[in-house]
Amino acid sequence: MNKLKSVNRKFWPKHLYYSPQWLVLGVNNICNLHCKMCDVGTKNLETNFAQNLVGTHPINMPIELFQNIVDQTKKYFPTTKLGYAFTEPLIYPSLFDSLDYANKANLFTSITTNALNLRQKADELIAGGLNELFISLDGPKEVHNEIRGHKSSYQRAIEGLEVILSKSNIPVSIFCVITEWNIGHLKEFADGLKHLKLKHVGFMHANFITEEVAQIHNQKFGHSFHATHSNVEEVNLEAYNIPELFEDIQQIKSEKYPFTLSFSPDLNELSDINTYYKKPNSKIGKTCYDVFSNLMIKSDGTVIPAHGRCYNVPVGNLYESSLKEIWNADQLVKLRKLLTKEKGLLPACTRCCSAV
Repeated sequence: MNKLKSVNRKFWPKHLYYSPQWLVLGVNNICNLHCKMCDVGTKNLETNFAQNLVGTHPINMPIELFQNIVDQTKKYFPTTKLGYAFTEPLIYPSLFDSLDYANKANLFTSITTNALNLRQKADELIAGGLNELFISLDGPKEVHNEIRGHKSSYQRAIEGLEVILSKSNIPVSIFCVITEWNIGHLKEFADGLKHLKLKHVGFMHANFITEEVAQIHNQKFGHSFHATHSNVEEVNLEAYNIPELFEDIQQIKSEKYPFTLSFSPDLNELSDINTYYKKPNSKIGKTCYDVFSNLMIKSDGTVIPAHGRCYNVPVGNLYESSLKEIWNADQLVKLRKLLTKEKGLLPACTRCCSAV
């Protein structure tokens, strides 16, 4: 099947004959933390990333719209997974009702969360039939709390995580964004998770677009897929201590853990890590698969390519078109064909988590 999908993507990108892998659900437009490396947390709201997360109304996705998504997914794409990912799903008022509805339709659900309210919401997640949980943590307690702008966010996340693990068999993974503030603490962070029954711990190199890269991109592609700087408002790329980060990575990779580990992208040479952060206009990664495998649905029914880090280009709206129609909508096909023509990535794509 993967080989057939690859052939479809490469030679016939104007119509995908397979189902999406994920529907990324922006079930709300608000967050309860203030992360330093996030445009929402820094209130840098003019960027594509921020507009994809908080630029629509209503604030909360109506339960009727969610039910429509489930009904259409079950009808057209019954193997497609539903991922609650933006902005902070655990403060979505219809959390239990939506999970329960999807569960009764036999659809796979996952949640990506900062876990601030996980202890309070644990029973709802379990009763609602949640299939998998992804938690975002950024380092040991003091480091994480400083990055997230909340004095007890780490403690509350771990408390909630322990409740989930003690009461259910829901697989739990933790993901950590590498930033200038947690370099030198990553090994300590990973070691501090050894006692937890986790499925996976992933370290993600920061996703960002500099103003220079956005300008280079827009000179050629801005008329159709406009790029903005993103996630650099309080980030100083020059402050990244690359040798120390390289040492962190090597130490973690040489250690044995009771869970699987990953780095994304997996940069094994000091020079590659230096290029990633110090030369952001240099291409790293070969292609984007997510535009060919995912859709993101905002709280107002608007659909955009891939997920919140992609271009703020509507490809349809579920109040106007069916999910099946949107999957091969004209604007989405245009982006897929352009990516294929440009050998996998556009300039503004190269520091995105989808560039692999």
